[in-house]
Amino acid sequence: MKAFRKIALILTLLAAFSACGKNRGGNGGETHLTILGTSDLHGNIWGYSYEDNKESSNNGVARVFTYVNQVRGENPNVILVDNGDSIQGTIMTDDLFNKYPEKEHPMMTVMNHMKYDAMSVGNHEFNWGIDSMQKILAKANFPVLAANVRSSDGKFATGNGWTIVERNGVKVAIIGVVTPNVPVWDGGKQGIEDYDYEAANVAVKSAIKEIGDKADVIMVCAHMGMYAEFDEEGGSDSAQKILDDNPEVDVLFVGHMHIVVNEKQGSTVIGGPRNAGREIVRFDLILDGDKKITDSSVEIVDMENYEPSAEIREIPYIVAAHNETINFVAGKSADGQEGGAALGSTTAKFQPENEIAGIPAGRLMDTAVMDLINKIQLENSQADVSAAALFKNTSDLPSGNINYGNIFDIYKFDNTLYRVPVTGAELKAYMEWSASCYNQWKPGDINISFDPEYPDYLYDMFAGVDYEIDLSQPKGQRIKNVTFKGEPLKDDQVLKLAVNNYRYSSALKSQGLVSGTKEWESSSSIRDMIVAYFGANSPVTPFVDNNWKIVGVDLELDNPLRGEIIKKINGGELESPYAKSYNVADFQ
Repeated sequence: MKAFRKIALILTLLAAFSACGKNRGGNGGETHLTILGTSDLHGNIWGYSYEDNKESSNNGVARVFTYVNQVRGENPNVILVDNGDSIQGTIMTDDLFNKYPEKEHPMMTVMNHMKYDAMSVGNHEFNWGIDSMQKILAKANFPVLAANVRSSDGKFATGNGWTIVERNGVKVAIIGVVTPNVPVWDGGKQGIEDYDYEAANVAVKSAIKEIGDKADVIMVCAHMGMYAEFDEEGGSDSAQKILDDNPEVDVLFVGHMHIVVNEKQGSTVIGGPRNAGREIVRFDLILDGDKKITDSSVEIVDMENYEPSAEIREIPYIVAAHNETINFVAGKSADGQEGGAALGSTTAKFQPENEIAGIPAGRLMDTAVMDLINKIQLENSQADVSAAALFKNTSDLPSGNINYGNIFDIYKFDNTLYRVPVTGAELKAYMEWSASCYNQWKPGDINISFDPEYPDYLYDMFAGVDYEIDLSQPKGQRIKNVTFKGEPLKDDQVLKLAVNNYRYSSALKSQGLVSGTKEWESSSSIRDMIVAYFGANSPVTPFVDNNWKIVGVDLELDNPLRGEIIKKINGGELESPYAKSYNVADFQ
């Protein structure tokens, strides 16, 4: 049925093209409007992994621009919008430009060149404080939106809450809102607490009232997931709550969670892409002569089959920034900042190989990468127990010389480190929260899989305690046999926990997992601590203490059918079972 409806919609759109002629909507005819949306680009302009010093094959703004130009060539009525988290996320942005906001920012250069019509800010735009964000975004040649972030005198943090873009007589109101949890993550940074962060649904309602009859189409760019990240009761950070309270919304564009959203609720089309320019969201609207929407669709377009735009890669400022970043990683930065050529060395690589394509071994077992990060956190904080995440499933340290790109690869965020008192009961609750990332194992499953609703960066691994994760059990009942220094951890026992500032604010406090407050904060980032460790201890030998393991599963290791299934997965005949498990019963 879905395929039939999609074909029917395509035929409708083609008929609309034919009926409208070249103007596609002039003089009272139908208008075909296409809205293209990017989100969570995270500074990936080139389609290049600076930490690996190699080209990517399926992401980057340069690929996005190839597709944008293609669509603009097919339809003159195209609107291009961004949904935030664009200026942060690569070594280029974080180490060479975001710390120096007076410099022209490469993302603004590129977005201006691409002629974006509007941008809604994301939470990562706030990472370096309000003043820094405003200086960087002031260079945009398009309105930057944050309808739910205002000062006490009512001024928007970005100057605008909404804007109207017109194509062929059709006026589209674009409202931008960001998750109101910004002060949870970045509170204390310059200017953050000088602004109020209103519930997104409330801010959208106010904006729609202000817009009144000035627009024919209402679009909301919401930098948040469909469902609340923290405020489950009030829904202040829920895109679904926006729609529930504002049925006037015609187009809902979501982001932040780095997961694909592609659906339609009533007449509202809803879409969201993964990150780093891997996908672009395409909304197609058909409006009649009275500018009423008669049909609409949403498509998530993968950039894997698009070549990077030479036009983007030939912008002189972008070429210079790209080369400067490569030189920085290699220890040749022109401004004298420390790069990575002499950071240190290792005696062997740190991550195990994946048995099954797409299933990261680094999240199925204790590894040297995670033991290294947790060891450094424990040493710097003098805590009893440490928690850290594998931010990228492919993160590894190679054998031999280590540069800054390698360090960025295993720790890509500028988090600081906290030491926080926790009870045994609180620590176990935190561990259960983390273990919710797994799907429950069922008899006959040949692999462990992950709940796609839980982004990878939400899964923490712990050091300083020994524990088991029983995946035969449902979420909330998986953490077993937790011991500290060889003795069972008591619920009322108090330990010192080393945890990064983001996890403390966004999970431990916001979700009520821990009642204690930080008693110490590092003056440097955790990434800087890793750099310092290699400087003092190279060559570093990978070490794994295997303090945790997954139990309660029987992966059919002795079943020859398992090997056949895995061979088909690794050979591309079967889809990678990251979000599901293959069961031998389905192949017998």
